[in-house]
Amino acid sequence: MLRMLGRRLALTLPTLFGVLVVTFLLLNVIPGDPVLEMVGERADSATIARLRAELRLDDPLPVQFGHYLWGVVRGDLGRSYITRRPIARDLAERFPKTAQLALAAMLFAAVSGITLGVLAAVNPGGPVDRLAMLLSYLGVSFPVYWVGMLLILLFAVALRWLPASGSGGLAYLILPALTLGMRSVAFLARMTRSAMLDVLSSDFVRTARAKGLSELVVVGRHAFRNALIPVITVLGLDVGNYLTGSLLTETIFAWPGVGRYVLAAIEGAVRARGDRAARPPRDPGQYPLYVGRLRAGQPADGPALCES
Repeated sequence: MLRMLGRRLALTLPTLFGVLVVTFLLLNVIPGDPVLEMVGERADSATIARLRAELRLDDPLPVQFGHYLWGVVRGDLGRSYITRRPIARDLAERFPKTAQLALAAMLFAAVSGITLGVLAAVNPGGPVDRLAMLLSYLGVSFPVYWVGMLLILLFAVALRWLPASGSGGLAYLILPALTLGMRSVAFLARMTRSAMLDVLSSDFVRTARAKGLSELVVVGRHAFRNALIPVITVLGLDVGNYLTGSLLTETIFAWPGVGRYVLAAIEGAVRARGDRAARPPRDPGQYPLYVGRLRAGQPADGPALCES
């Protein structure tokens, strides 16, 4: 068992290396200069040269990749020029919140979806089956942001049962988890129903019924356990989707996770670019202070730097 696990882990190393290579090359083929993005096109050549040396952008491409790879291996992902903090520290602070939201959404989706699927398969064509399939189609059709806003209007604004945004106790987790897990509930319900219908028509289920076992024992002990095999496989594959698909959910509910951090970084970069384009410094000697403000996420224009 340990040998097989070690072999599987060893096989992931080439995949991870390939991901690093592709990521590095994509960052290098994107048009534009990262230094000019930070300081603007009016920066003096000395400032540009100093920043390029600090970021090792003047080194050959293989040397840059070596520094990049060594930093990733050591857990050093660089420093954000928006927050002026190590990116690894920012991610370490926010990832537990994203993992908490993903686990809560997965638990909700698994319990609700599997329950609906089993009830629908036990009585195919009945009211429960039709209701479960209707909910499944609705869950797949509605986008995440629409579901989130609808839940906020209903439970936070109209009924005032739950908080609309933020993080804290269990009450703050309910609405984001419902929003993130709603699509998975619909998918798991349909998949569980299909798997249960296949198992209930098997020979061993007919044999169990012929022995006089109750329907609860036949469904719960024999059919349900065999129908869970494909469902558990899909749940395992969905772990990555829960972690990466939380950007909209975290933004809607102001949840302090990785998704909201990514969006805040994009907004900070766009805002910094707008500040540079609108009001560049007059004096080239003031560019170090200008860059410091950009890295701190502060407004780049000000009375000390820009024209009045």
